[in-house]
Amino acid sequence: MPLDPQARAMLDAMAAMPSPDFATLRAADYRAAVAAMPGFAPGDSIAAQLDLTIDGAAGPLPARLYRPDDSAGLPLVVYFHGGGFVLCGLDSHDNICRSLARRSGALVLSVDYRLAPEARFPAAADDAVAAVRWVAKHAAELSADPARLAVAGDSAGGNLAAVVCQQLRGSGIALKHQLLLYPYLDCTDAAADSASYRDCAEGYFLSARELDWYRAQYLANPADAADVRASPLHQHDLHGLPAATIITAEFDPLRDQGEAYGEALQRAGSAATVRRWPGQFHGFMSMQGVIDAASHALDAGAASLRQAFTASGTQEAA
Repeated sequence: MPLDPQARAMLDAMAAMPSPDFATLRAADYRAAVAAMPGFAPGDSIAAQLDLTIDGAAGPLPARLYRPDDSAGLPLVVYFHGGGFVLCGLDSHDNICRSLARRSGALVLSVDYRLAPEARFPAAADDAVAAVRWVAKHAAELSADPARLAVAGDSAGGNLAAVVCQQLRGSGIALKHQLLLYPYLDCTDAAADSASYRDCAEGYFLSARELDWYRAQYLANPADAADVRASPLHQHDLHGLPAATIITAEFDPLRDQGEAYGEALQRAGSAATVRRWPGQFHGFMSMQGVIDAASHALDAGAASLRQAFTASGTQEAA
């Protein structure tokens, strides 16, 4: 279908802004430019949020806990923000986390993992794994149910959520679900061979040039792209992974890799649901209050988490 009219208006507004020169762009300058952009709607009201510090792979990491209500023993979702492993943080994805917490009925812990190029691969992946290990150990202190844990993330954060599931398989930490929102799952050159990468290379917010820039910032050695901690799509053994919900956007260069991962999970026997959001582009779920589809897609993602946690609770009660 064509671009949603609200998405089209948003892209037109972005096109009127100065474009970064990725040949000379510095990460610090891009972060400053992104931070200066107007924000979107703040997301849903929740009972409380708390900034805290958790253990990362190489030291403490900032994190933020979102509590939908005052109940004890709630399920908990560890959330990893997008931004190409280079940009964004707790504040940029505050609205997504608030909305997921309210709509799923789960605690959401957003993790401020280390960013490239100051901390290159595998720093972010190692931090993500360490964060989930920390949550599993400290769930009771957070008033969370340690038997109902899940991971979620958008774009690069979707990569980290998928990596966590692969790396913690067989660890004794039984994740109930992985919610991947337009995930960035393939850092190799092969990603450019997909139809969506070619067809959406320019003019749809996230460009092929920007993806190349992110990859150069994240990977100190280009050969690291083949490592499954950088490109979880290239993991050959996907058996025994948590059920997944993968939401892609129709006009997103990353669309095909997200859908390919869902199909690979299905072939491996995982309960994976893939939903392509029509008429939208990469990053649209952050644009609450401007693009109506953001709220609808978050409803769908939250429902998948709620269903996973409810099924888990029923099985354990039985």
